[in-house]
Amino acid sequence: MEQQPNQPLNIEISEEIAEGTYANLAIITHSNAEFVVDFVNVMPGTPKSKVKSRVILTPMHAKRFMKAMVENIERYEAANGLIGEIEAIEIPMNFGGPTAQA
Repeated sequence: MEQQPNQPLNIEISEEIAEGTYANLAIITHSNAEFVVDFVNVMPGTPKSKVKSRVILTPMHAKRFMKAMVENIERYEAANGLIGEIEAIEIPMNFGGPTAQA
């Protein structure tokens, strides 16, 4: 389906999805065809956590997402002040495959 220029996109969201899912860890893996972002809620003192949501993106959409995040963080910081950097935390994971953290 091809969008016409300047035609608004009507996006709907269910109540369940609108509630959102909290995550404090993102695990990113990729292949030559896709990026996989797993969102996890890690609770302190618990040895096991579950992936709460998984988003699979094409490389082009992953890059667009990255640029949109950078732009939104810049807007947020302009309005609210700089977001503090967090210390690198080593979390041993038994997940499989090459990973990066965000």
